[in-house]
Amino acid sequence: MGDLKQHSLIKAQERLRDQVGHALRAALIAGELRPGSVYSAPGLAAELGVSATPVREAMLDLAREGLVEPVRNKGFRITEVSERDLDQYTELRTMIEVPTIGRITKTATAEQLEELRPIAQEIVTSAREHNLIGYLEADRRFHLTLLGLSGNERLVETVGDLRKRSRLYGLTGLDEAGKLVSSAEEHLELLDLMISGDAKAAEACMQRHLGHVRSLWAQGRDEPVGRTAGGLGAVR
Repeated sequence: MGDLKQHSLIKAQERLRDQVGHALRAALIAGELRPGSVYSAPGLAAELGVSATPVREAMLDLAREGLVEPVRNKGFRITEVSERDLDQYTELRTMIEVPTIGRITKTATAEQLEELRPIAQEIVTSAREHNLIGYLEADRRFHLTLLGLSGNERLVETVGDLRKRSRLYGLTGLDEAGKLVSSAEEHLELLDLMISGDAKAAEACMQRHLGHVRSLWAQGRDEPVGRTAGGLGAVR
């Protein structure tokens, strides 16, 4: 029984590490953690309401993804993504996701696609309510769950990694200007097209959506950050 308890504890620690990682990635994208700035694990842990250990572990995961770099005796510095990086990530996502959406449109059932509607609506609601962390988390769940209908786990992992690396800065300014809502509504449009069985239109919508996201990246990097998105918040 002792071994089983230890196994359960390890699983719980892994889940917390993943939760912290998602929270930190969302904070990176939302601009709450700024490029070039150094953050300590204890300081971030205090904001997230967890111990420093899962934060250090999550930051090491982010370091392996190139999102942060360790700074000896200080913590982790947030790395910056170049415009060239963003262009390349967008190109790769387009090459993978657009044809995959076409295939899923032909193979997925209407019931499977309808199950994603609450998540798509959550993206829109979060955008309208200026909830950037909720917006980003719902967007991640929608796209990766939708791609999961392809049955290709490696494809989902690859796109998930590209999404982690292609993070957004300056979303706060775009949020204040109401520019995120139109991008959010494209998720509902995509679902409707897929449910109708129009694969070509769904592919075109997905391509337009990725182009829209890339333009938001460009605008977001030029927009000043007017306010934070309310802090990192607690991990639950």
